[in-house]
Amino acid sequence: MYEIMNALLIYPEIPATFWSFKYALKFISKKSAHPPLGLATIASMLPEEWNKKLVDQNVRVLRSRDIQWADIVFISAMSIQEKMVRKLILQCKKINKTVVAGGPLFSENPDKFPNVDHLVLNEAEITLRQFLDDLLRGKTKRRYTTQYYPDLSTSSTPAYELLETKKYAVMSIQVSRGCPYKCEFCQIPSLFGRKVRLKSTDQILAELTKMYNYKWRGDVFFVDDNFIGNKTFLKNDLLPALATWMKERKYPFRFITEASVNLADDVSLMNAMMQAGFKTVFIGIETPNKESLMECDKLQNKNRDLLESVWKIQKYGMLVMGGFIVGFDKDTPSVFNQQIEFIKRSGIISAMVGLLNAPKKTRLYERLKKERRIIDDFKGNNMDINFIPKMNIEELQKGYENIIHAIYSCQSYYKRVKEFLSRFQVRIHFPLRIKISQIYALFRSIIVLGFIRRGRRYYWKLFFWSLFRKPSTFGMAVTYSIYGYHFRRIFNIL
Repeated sequence: MYEIMNALLIYPEIPATFWSFKYALKFISKKSAHPPLGLATIASMLPEEWNKKLVDQNVRVLRSRDIQWADIVFISAMSIQEKMVRKLILQCKKINKTVVAGGPLFSENPDKFPNVDHLVLNEAEITLRQFLDDLLRGKTKRRYTTQYYPDLSTSSTPAYELLETKKYAVMSIQVSRGCPYKCEFCQIPSLFGRKVRLKSTDQILAELTKMYNYKWRGDVFFVDDNFIGNKTFLKNDLLPALATWMKERKYPFRFITEASVNLADDVSLMNAMMQAGFKTVFIGIETPNKESLMECDKLQNKNRDLLESVWKIQKYGMLVMGGFIVGFDKDTPSVFNQQIEFIKRSGIISAMVGLLNAPKKTRLYERLKKERRIIDDFKGNNMDINFIPKMNIEELQKGYENIIHAIYSCQSYYKRVKEFLSRFQVRIHFPLRIKISQIYALFRSIIVLGFIRRGRRYYWKLFFWSLFRKPSTFGMAVTYSIYGYHFRRIFNIL
């Protein structure tokens, strides 16, 4: 039997970023976009007899008495949270609390945190259990790591009950880990392998049922790095079961996920995803420059018309968010206008454009290290660069800034939204549920975007066009107007 302990799980604050939606969340009175799914899963793996408390610093303040209460503190974080992590560790160590740390930040750079008592790295289904076994025997080590990838059938249902769900815009769930592709700049193959490992359909439905029973209604993000890594499982097993589950409960959720662009090649898969309730998909476009795609080994994006692929996914009723990168060795100054033109024509509203970075555990990092071009650790901020690019750095940064201004300045952004909404058709109509937070967001958008902020006339043009010319898109028009405000704040386009 384990000694009964008070376990405090802490997720550090994330600075304002493109995907934080910090400035958009205020319109719906939410504190954070997504909950810390990893920590919620860790909590479910801890001994049942332990007392557990999860504090997400993005939704509430960590109090001194929270740390005083704890016998053991678990911290998980990404690279962009490093500054807050260091403050948090010092805060815990000042009162001699045992600190256990894991997650991408620590797995990438474990030697940077000498004052952490126990580093539980890689995937917790293996290493956390090793730590807990040693704790039971009273013989713990400082570092736990593994070269093996766990069977996800051993993964526990996340402890959603520990989350302050009303403070989040979206809930999260995971079906798979691993990706069959090997993009040079991506950490996923080294962290989780190229074989796609899956939870069972029963596991996924149990997790969704738990969310449902805890009264969650709204968006659910499938956080898989490539949701369609195993199409056969999706089409023959998960998606039909998910569609039935959703219909029986009158469609309480709308699903968001990430997928490779070859989703556009599979009509039956897109139809199955729509029937199951998927409304949005993030696609890693990266670049329209074919030579740069060859350079980074983005196999799934090569030898295809990327614009046509995006349009096809949109045609089948799913909104496309996109990731774009500049700074490849094969990029020339013409790439900046190519990116601008692609984004405008594609109708991708949420277009995350970043400078190329080389995180550790990527093939890109290893190549650039051999070439002596690495100048810093990856900070998790795609607005900076951690290596010496082939293009002149000032020209690269100026070109990057030009892209951002071209796609997110008010006139250009609202025009792109209107052009997209004018051709977008919702193929499956699910029951409409209007929340108080949505009504509040509408009125707040009218005040802030319609009367206070710059770009007011563009806001009103889109507002009345969607309301009277295409009312089925009115909610999307308001949502995208709010997104645009967030993007302009992030990129200082004021």
